[in-house]
Amino acid sequence: MNARFSGKLVVVAGGTGGLGRAVSLAFLAEGAKVVVTYRNQKEFDALTSASGPNSSSLEGRRVDVTDEAAVRGLVDEVLAKHGSLDALVNSVGGYAGGVNLWETDPKLFDQMFALNMRSGFVLVRATVPAMLKQGHGVIVNIASKAAVDHAAGAAAYAAAKAAAVAMMDSLAAEVKGTGVRVNSILPSIIDTEINRRVMPKADFAKWPKPEDIARVILFLCSDEAKLIHGAAVPVYGDT
Repeated sequence: MNARFSGKLVVVAGGTGGLGRAVSLAFLAEGAKVVVTYRNQKEFDALTSASGPNSSSLEGRRVDVTDEAAVRGLVDEVLAKHGSLDALVNSVGGYAGGVNLWETDPKLFDQMFALNMRSGFVLVRATVPAMLKQGHGVIVNIASKAAVDHAAGAAAYAAAKAAAVAMMDSLAAEVKGTGVRVNSILPSIIDTEINRRVMPKADFAKWPKPEDIARVILFLCSDEAKLIHGAAVPVYGDT
């Protein structure tokens, strides 16, 4: 077993979703202790089952990561129990599209920013001070190809993802030289069960697989990627 992350504590926000599940399992397979946030108990139970013998290194917390008090409580609990927080992967997000900007419901607009940008902001506010104090840490935020490829009918989503990339770029500049690294990744449509269900006529073979994206994320969180800081990494292959 490759144990690059043996002894490391990783928080995967949204760690039971389509991509988050693959990231959580990949970290567990490489020796990390993983704390995931989730909203759906069945998804966490399924992740625990899929973890097999690594399930003893998995913890879950039902947390709304747009709630600052809840996230701060989670991070305080993790630090009290484990003593450090070595990496944070934020895979929380949501998509809504198919409507012109001027016809977009303001509630939907706010929801896109809550899920795709505020979640990262709240997580950063809770975790960066601890990482700065310990002198190391890695943050990877999941953005989207839509952050740089602004298609019609998805203005709120694209704007939120673009804002998330800008926010992480600024954070990277702010923590430069501290031992904390910050990067974003930009997937296109990921080959997940829910995406197949809502787009049944698509060519699934072209979609990037969660496991392939997870490998990129683990690389960015590893010492092998110590020179990569402030990047927005495309992970959409030919799509």
